Amino acid sequence: MDIVLARTFLEVIASGSFVVASERLHVTQTAVSSRIKSLEDHLGRRLFVRNKAGARLTPAGERFRKFAMTLVQVWERARHQVALPAGRSEIVGVGAELSLWTPFMANWLIWMRRKCPDIALRVDVDLVARLLDGIENGSLDVAVVYKPPSRPELVSELLSDEKLVMVTTARDGRLDPDRYVHVDWGGGFKTNVESAFPELALPSVTIALGPLALSYLLSVGGSGYFRQRAVQQYIDDGKLRFVKGAPAFSYSVHAVYSSKAERGTLDRVRNGLRVCAGSNEGRGGQRPRSSKRAARVRKA
Repeated sequence: MDIVLARTFLEVIASGSFVVASERLHVTQTAVSSRIKSLEDHLGRRLFVRNKAGARLTPAGERFRKFAMTLVQVWERARHQVALPAGRSEIVGVGAELSLWTPFMANWLIWMRRKCPDIALRVDVDLVARLLDGIENGSLDVAVVYKPPSRPELVSELLSDEKLVMVTTARDGRLDPDRYVHVDWGGGFKTNVESAFPELALPSVTIALGPLALSYLLSVGGSGYFRQRAVQQYIDDGKLRFVKGAPAFSYSVHAVYSSKAERGTLDRVRNGLRVCAGSNEGRGGQRPRSSKRAARVRKA
């Protein structure tokens, strides 16, 4: 079977639409329809029901899903192993969200170089949905993300439980709703914030990327929710303060991989992620604080 057909089938599932799938695959909608029709002819079963809302799987399509995933994963693994660089025994594809690369994933890259020099690495930065698609289609072996949605055949392993804390540039540590910067940490987070602070339901500034929002906040002032590890150095330096009485929200980091993945090399990668997650958890990914300054932070 042409592996392109299986890949197209999985892309239609992921996007829920032939139109969106064609955009992601950079082909025409006619090409996507033709590929799915060819796949249905091979299998002798209809795989999708199309309507105005998009495309949904038939029972036969549901049954074929796991086989399509296996086909693509095996092909990607074979392609990567054939292209293995000289002097390396394995190659691993790892992706993560942008805000996780500094310092956590950067530290992991250094750890892998020192502890697993025989493993070649391919790294990627993308949105959660695309990273999980990569695990499903075999182009990635591990994705490191915040709060991954549940997907069939994927294992989500907790690496660390970060906290989102509200900080401000105001010297008195008080919240000024007019200067609140909303960072898009997801729908659940927005609901929590609006429950705790109804006056923040319609923020004047919303930024999708945490590091960009933090840079903006430090430049123009105001308040917002950020990962505690990302702002700890600014708390220590006195540039930011915790907002008095503001609740902290859990924001966990997970390693996601296929339940069918070969465990030898994967276990070495996971071990490195756990080690680096633990070291970052202990020191916030930043330089150590003096005991006096640590005491002031705890009181805040």
